[in-house]
Amino acid sequence: MDLGLTGKVIIVTGGAKGIGEGIVKTLAKEGAIPVIVGRSEEDNLQVVQAIEADGGKAFQVVAELTDPKASESAVNAVVAQYGRIDGLVNNAGVNDSVGLETGNHEAFMASLQKNLVHYYLMAHYALPELKKSQGVILNIASKTSVTGQGNTSGYAASNGGRHGLTREWAVELLKYGIRVNAIIVAECWTPLYENWIKTLPDPGAKLNEIELKIPLGNRMTTVEEIANTTAFLLSPKSSHTTGQLVYVDGGYVHLDRALANA
Repeated sequence: MDLGLTGKVIIVTGGAKGIGEGIVKTLAKEGAIPVIVGRSEEDNLQVVQAIEADGGKAFQVVAELTDPKASESAVNAVVAQYGRIDGLVNNAGVNDSVGLETGNHEAFMASLQKNLVHYYLMAHYALPELKKSQGVILNIASKTSVTGQGNTSGYAASNGGRHGLTREWAVELLKYGIRVNAIIVAECWTPLYENWIKTLPDPGAKLNEIELKIPLGNRMTTVEEIANTTAFLLSPKSSHTTGQLVYVDGGYVHLDRALANA
């Protein structure tokens, strides 16, 4: 299916690793021009070069998004390069385990800065161009604020904020024809997830335990599955979809857990 993304300039924060990398590569295959915004030029360029070697187009901007000024600079760099922005994928962040018992004020505020504040700032600074293009905002979020996880207050609060901003922006931006949606991720297999599993006493047993709780296929969600849904929600093929929290999770959050063991 042609998603109608050819030539569309789409910013992807955290686009050099994990889910972000998968999104960037999928968008490039659809003919879009993904722009990676990430802290490591080396990592950014590695993905850009892989896309270009495959015949696609991509661009990168180095930015440390925990710095509030970096979002504006990143957006300005994209506009200077292409003169337009057609989409924004807010994706950068990390489950940093800032808990209630073990955390403190500084750690909690840093977690919000790392995981939520730049979602707002990137959208704020990209908005003038998104108005011109009647573009799309897509927020990548986590199930942690819906299910709870334990010992991750900062990340859970940030994801609650991501969910709320998705609905709020969808309302505020109706008058501009800008659509805003979110993808909610549960258990997705990424290099970061793999590294975490390897720190456990019995990685294989823990992975099997997690997969048995995922109703559809008893397996982890793949990065490609997140990326494919992202591309669809960014495309004109989803032209009447806005304000939605789309769970790409194999039924992990909403289906009866008993089904996973049936």
